[in-house]
Amino acid sequence: MNTKDHKQMAIDFLMLSSSGNSREAFSKYIGNNFKHHNIYFKGDGESLMIAMEENARKNPNKICDIKRFLQDGDLVATHSHVRQKPGDPGTAVVHIFRFENDKIAELWDLGQPVPLETVNENGIF
Repeated sequence: MNTKDHKQMAIDFLMLSSSGNSREAFSKYIGNNFKHHNIYFKGDGESLMIAMEENARKNPNKICDIKRFLQDGDLVATHSHVRQKPGDPGTAVVHIFRFENDKIAELWDLGQPVPLETVNENGIF
């Protein structure tokens, strides 16, 4: 696959997962030996998929607005504004995907709450 395809796969994975379609996202894009590094869940795919499903059930109006994405070799990074519901200030989230054999082999995510006020005139995005 080419670079564009990996970027699109990462975006599709996030959009499916955030909209409550985690099982579809995982079946389409996650590799057999997938591992993730979210410190709140076990490192296996099943635990993360179930957590994403549960979050989508609790937050059916979740908004995942991907602002930018980068690719370097087998790595794709996305920078998103994730809000659990409209009007929520949300969180700035960076997801880093590592691809292997055109599947997501590894995933990291880092988040920072969006402050209501900031001294930085450039904003968080």
